Amino acid sequence: MQLLNGTNIYLRAIEPEDLDFLFQIENNEAFWEISHTQKPFSKYELKKYLENAHLDLYEVKQLRLIITSQKNKEKIGIIDLFDFNPQHKRAGIGIVIAPKYQNKGIASEALTLLINYAFKHLSLHQLYANITNTNTQSIRLFEQKKFKKTGVKTDWIFTNGVFKDEILYQLIND
Repeated sequence: MQLLNGTNIYLRAIEPEDLDFLFQIENNEAFWEISHTQKPFSKYELKKYLENAHLDLYEVKQLRLIITSQKNKEKIGIIDLFDFNPQHKRAGIGIVIAPKYQNKGIASEALTLLINYAFKHLSLHQLYANITNTNTQSIRLFEQKKFKKTGVKTDWIFTNGVFKDEILYQLIND
């Protein structure tokens, strides 16, 4: 699908062969704050998830895509639509880039592809992201894509003995 192909990356459906990559990402404690994860995932749990990954977006209300290098087909990260609501034409968006690929413009390209897919193919009216106030890289990324700060949930996330605010960003499809 052309909407999911970029210059340096493309977004593709999850395959059973992605089990080890998912295991690495999901069990990286550095990402737990943004994914609201409380415990490690077993390969068994992830394998069960993969068995249902083919289910329709309208049924499971989530779409998880693997960010893949155009050059060498290497797995770079994961980008999600979640809380998909076709009635209200909105979805949340989340993105994780493997540490060795961060700060290379990959998240920006992946986010652009997913925004275009959501607005053009799924006819969504809006996308939103929840970002902790200390995640300056994500704040900068989403603001560069014209997401607007529309709210703050004070002391919303408790991690490592500290409360953090969570900022709501929205992008409206005009």
